[in-house]
Amino acid sequence: MQVQDFAPRQSVKVIGANGQISIGKEYAGRSVLVEETEPGVWSVRTASVIPDNERWLHSPQAALDLQNALAWSQTHPPEAAAAATPDLHALMAQLEADALQKEERLVRAA
Repeated sequence: MQVQDFAPRQSVKVIGANGQISIGKEYAGRSVLVEETEPGVWSVRTASVIPDNERWLHSPQAALDLQNALAWSQTHPPEAAAAATPDLHALMAQLEADALQKEERLVRAA
């Protein structure tokens, strides 16, 4: 993370009837973390939100798995991996042909 020079700013805001304050257009659409440290004292910080279904990607195990996969990829060139992989176009063509044959059998049986 890059540390930037920043001079603290202070301003007076009025909380509207709906309970909202405006902190500036430069923050429009951003997620923020609001912490109330004591009654009437809030800390507002910009934040990145991780969706629940992606949280596992940020676990130590996922980082280790990724590190291992990257290490494996360094010792296994793509050509060797491709040679061990079935021809996906041929496999797809075979699946489509099988589905067509099944559909034709169902039509004849009806």
